[in-house]
Order: sequence, then structure tokens, then C-alpha cells
Amino acid sequence: MERLWAPWRLEYVQSADEQDGCIFCRAAEGDDAEHLVVRRGERAFVLLNRFPYSSGHLLVAPYRHGVDFAELDDAEALEVHRLGAQGLAALTAVYRPEGFNLGWNLGRIAGAGILDHGHLHVVPRWGGDTNFMPVLGDVKVIPEHLDATRERLAAAWA
Repeated sequence: MERLWAPWRLEYVQSADEQDGCIFCRAAEGDDAEHLVVRRGERAFVLLNRFPYSSGHLLVAPYRHGVDFAELDDAEALEVHRLGAQGLAALTAVYRPEGFNLGWNLGRIAGAGILDHGHLHVVPRWGGDTNFMPVLGDVKVIPEHLDATRERLAAAWA
């Protein structure tokens, strides 16, 4: 069996059981670098997914806890949409993806890992980004450390 080195995963897995509450609420009130927050707005903010589908996988969440897609008020919906669009621009400037997936996973059966704080996924895609590693090895290789990704995207956003 071949092994891949991903030291950030161990740190996250070990700390996951120690943390209580909602990851988005902690990020909303916490340190940007620690919580991988890339951008903040008045009603919503953008952070990196700690378990990304690809490099630069962003999550756009309202500050308000307990809402999903259908419960956003007009101002929240507009800001989530605008931050998502700005995320596309920042990701394009930094990584030059060939396409994007944007979406909400509503309910566990639809893939939602966090059920009580709705959020939009912004996932950059490249031709051939599905290869033998995730298909045969059930392993996803992310070539850049999340701290470096956050710094690059935050700089591009400015």
C-alpha cells in the first residue's frame, strides 16, 4: 500500500472530537487564519472546506445559525450569492480552473455533513481531475496546504 503525507488531516481529526458546536459559528466568531476564513461580509462569510473536493474548495455561509437555503432572508441570499460570485473570480485568478460546481447539500441523504447551518459549496474543477486515486484508491490528493490556499485566495480577493 502506498502512503500519502497529509499532516493537516491528523491535526484536524484529533481536534474534531474536542470541539463542540457548529463549525460555521466558531469560524464566524474566531480567528480568520485558524478557521480558514478567506473573506467576510456583513451577513455571510467565506471559508475553505477542511475536507476539500479540490484545491480552493470554498464554503459560503450566512452568519445566522440554523438556516438553510429556503430560510435565507433576501439580504442573506444576495450576499451569499455575491460572495460566491467573488469566490469564482478569486479562484479563477489564482488557480485558473476550467469549470466550477456550485451547490447546496440539503439533508444527509443529499450529502450534507453539517445539517443545521446551511452553506454554499464553490468547487473549482479541471479536466481530468477525477483520476485513479479517488476512483480506485478512495483517496483524494490535494497538492497545496490549506493555510497557503487561504492566503492566496484572500490576497486575490483584495
